[in-house]
Amino acid sequence: MTINPLPPARQPTGLGRLPMARWFVVIGLTVTLAFTVSIVLTVLLIERVRGARPRPYVEEQLDRLYVALVVLLLIVVVASVVLAVIVRYVVLKPIAQLTEQVRRVAAGDYDHRPIVDRPAELSELSSHVDSMRGRIVTAWRTAEEQAAELRRSNSELEQFAYVASHDLQEPLRKIASFTQMLDQRYGDQLDDRAKQYIHYAVDGAKRMQLLINDLLDFSRVGRVSGERTVTDSGAALNAALENLSAAVEDSGAAVSSGPLPKVVGNRLLLTQLFQNLIENAIKFRSGEPPRVSVTAERAGAMWEFSCSDNGIGVEPKYADRIFLIFQRLHARDVYPGTGIGLALCRKIVEYHGGRLWLDGDAEGPGTTFRWTLPAAGEDE
Repeated sequence: MTINPLPPARQPTGLGRLPMARWFVVIGLTVTLAFTVSIVLTVLLIERVRGARPRPYVEEQLDRLYVALVVLLLIVVVASVVLAVIVRYVVLKPIAQLTEQVRRVAAGDYDHRPIVDRPAELSELSSHVDSMRGRIVTAWRTAEEQAAELRRSNSELEQFAYVASHDLQEPLRKIASFTQMLDQRYGDQLDDRAKQYIHYAVDGAKRMQLLINDLLDFSRVGRVSGERTVTDSGAALNAALENLSAAVEDSGAAVSSGPLPKVVGNRLLLTQLFQNLIENAIKFRSGEPPRVSVTAERAGAMWEFSCSDNGIGVEPKYADRIFLIFQRLHARDVYPGTGIGLALCRKIVEYHGGRLWLDGDAEGPGTTFRWTLPAAGEDE
């Protein structure tokens, strides 16, 4: 199994750039050289004492000391060689093996098991590394299975969207149409109660169609709406106002906006975002004609937008609830709707890498929504 390799390791600095083997060589040679120089100086000192013609007893002791130094030098040389071999095969070689195996795992081959038999400390370390590797592999395979399941679920959801947009809506249209035809043809034979029932049936069918359309829009965000490109948010706002022209005219609303920037986004989704927010401002209006203001200001790598109105407002305690799907703060007969609009707005903003929230500290009456969108490259 091969996964994307890890980034390159951090390069050592200073004396840390010297490999461990060279450290052993340098230290060993330094110690050996210092000991050899000490013995040589001692031998020279012995020869100088001999030159002074000491007593026979002293000269005999000097000979013994000379032999002892030579033997000691040989022992040191042999011990150095043996120590070098031990360090090479017991420490340096296992470390090199573990390093190479860890590099292989870090390069993406997560099926390779980094195992070192000696010494005990490196064996324990390699065991811990292998345990971490096993956990990573397990987590990766679990994530792959979940991703495959998510792709399958998305495929089924797309199939459901197709069925909902065709097979489910067609019976609803028939229910509404034939119920209205029933009222038109036999209306003079029906009493008020029967006409009321017909009205309920038609209204329920239409609300179900609207709910299905909103659910389809919610499920399609980020999947079938196209790619994100540099988009003029002002043009998206104008398109939304054109779609809402009838509602704006009927309510006497006035929608104003400052200079709006170009952002990285999807034109259709941004149009839907503006449309839902402005439509909410018109729907939840107070006794005065709606006044809606849309502005934007730079906030680092993002643009922060705001949509303010003079409507009935939202209490701060409902700041999170209003963004949940199917959550309503008012009865349907007072303010019609499906309860999906703001949830759809938040999903659109999050799809673009931003966030949407209710500004509870905004001054004046009404409601102010704020959201962020990534700035286009030419604005940075």
